[in-house]
Amino acid sequence: MPDLKHGDDAAAVNSLRSAVMRLSRRLKHQRVDESLSPTEMSVLGTLGNCGSATPGELARKEHVQPPSMTRIVALLEAKGLVRLEPHPEDRRQKVVTQTEQAVVMLEESRRKRNAFLATLVEGLDEDEWAKLRAAAPVLEKLAHR
Repeated sequence: MPDLKHGDDAAAVNSLRSAVMRLSRRLKHQRVDESLSPTEMSVLGTLGNCGSATPGELARKEHVQPPSMTRIVALLEAKGLVRLEPHPEDRRQKVVTQTEQAVVMLEESRRKRNAFLATLVEGLDEDEWAKLRAAAPVLEKLAHR
């Protein structure tokens, strides 16, 4: 078990945190639509990955309070990026679904961000690239904990 309070393990955690935050900031600047907040983009990404969901489910997945998600969904609906539909089993609830406009925008955004990362990766040697490829599933696991 790593010692995350002292020594090399603590330094590695610190370095990982710093690098992930810096890279995340740089990726956020590669947006296609500057009018959307990072949170709005994240909600659209969640809908793209997981499919339609209630606002409550989205709030849990995005780690925000339900009233905040209600506001985010309203903003996205006003921009034509999501639509609200009646829940098939519980008429008191709504289901949030992304629109075709959102699908196209997300695809374009992913292409732009992937191209940005590809240019960064081109500067790595074979050993560094192999390590990064091997680390990707671990980073993905951490991101979804």
